[in-house]
Amino acid sequence: MHPDWIVPDWPVPARVHAVCTTRAGGVSRPPYDSLNLGDHVRDEPQAVDANRRILREATGVRPVFLRQVHGSGVAMLDPAMPDGVEADASVSSEPGLACAILVADCLPVLLSDARGSVVAAAHAGWRGLAGTGGRGVLEAVFERFAAQVEALHGAQARAALASQSLAWLGPCIGPRAFEVGAEVREVFCAGDAAAAQHFLPSGAGKYLADLAGLARQRLRALGITRVHGNDGSAAWCTVSQPSRFFSFRRDQAALGGSGRLAACVWLA
Repeated sequence: MHPDWIVPDWPVPARVHAVCTTRAGGVSRPPYDSLNLGDHVRDEPQAVDANRRILREATGVRPVFLRQVHGSGVAMLDPAMPDGVEADASVSSEPGLACAILVADCLPVLLSDARGSVVAAAHAGWRGLAGTGGRGVLEAVFERFAAQVEALHGAQARAALASQSLAWLGPCIGPRAFEVGAEVREVFCAGDAAAAQHFLPSGAGKYLADLAGLARQRLRALGITRVHGNDGSAAWCTVSQPSRFFSFRRDQAALGGSGRLAACVWLA
């Protein structure tokens, strides 16, 4: 794999593999240079196809790309599933199929059980993360993830699943760059008043939101405490590193477009 891509540092079983791409290693032209993996951003289709082929050859598996809509739909992967199924998360217990999430400021969240028998990935922008009534994409994907673990290993395995599961958070818009309105803060705080700690006033009724911090809080509420990766520091911020990461918020207005990174997790 390209040396600039991020290989998650998390203590998963040996058969669990994961990667998060960066801008490096592809063929797309500006403003999508170079490894744009999104087929919905007005990049040349042949360049996107070539970039996806680069990812497949580097990983040795088939990433299954979704049509993400900032919701909480979850797809269970199988070999016959085409790309483009509408969902914002996926679950797999099939070797050789990668759960793949496209991002350019939103937060990718990867999951694995302690046995290395089920993996999952979720697209956590603020809308999908907040969801409705305190149930968003992380709650939805964990429910499907847990059901698959139970199907494979029984109800006892599900009972202890949350405390033994591992999560990895990839790069996203950082807490110094993600300015939102009061309505976004209100949605999160309505579900859990403790979410207020992840919003700092920035003036004129606006707030700076810590997306990774909000995701960690939601994971803890599910009982998942073994969380690795994005800690909210500058190294993980998509906006502040234009040479390494795509950022919709940074590039869409200034350059007329932004590519997409992919975070993938799979079983060998």
